Amino acid sequence: MTRLGDLERAVMDVLWDVVPGTSDGVTVREVADALEGRELAYTTVMTVLDRLAGKGMVQREREGRAWRYRPAASREAHIAQLMLDALDLGGSRDAALVRFARSVTGTEAEVLRAALGSEAGLTGPASTGGADAELTDRVDGPTGRRPAGEAAER
Repeated sequence: MTRLGDLERAVMDVLWDVVPGTSDGVTVREVADALEGRELAYTTVMTVLDRLAGKGMVQREREGRAWRYRPAASREAHIAQLMLDALDLGGSRDAALVRFARSVTGTEAEVLRAALGSEAGLTGPASTGGADAELTDRVDGPTGRRPAGEAAER
């Protein structure tokens, strides 16, 4: 997954914060207005959105002469993919996972346990459909495809 520059990240934050999953998306003007404190030209925002579309980070749909943009994946899916990409940087993936698991807070460890238990099909708090129910979602890249080398079923 391609890392985002500062401006790309700011634009994605607008999309993630403003565009609900059921929305038709937002126009370049709406994104530019949401970034009002940055004093950006309309064409700059348009270029950033075009590049994000080329990277598969946003989906766009024609509406008259304008485009409407929405995120291709949720913020959480993007962050999870970044974490998976970091594991692929080299060295021991297992060692990196163990190091990560030892560095999280107790609450974060509980969230991980619940997600792993739910993924394994275990019964208990993770399978009750409460706050942890969304943790069972598979992590797909911004294009909806799994990363190369990852099987469809884990």
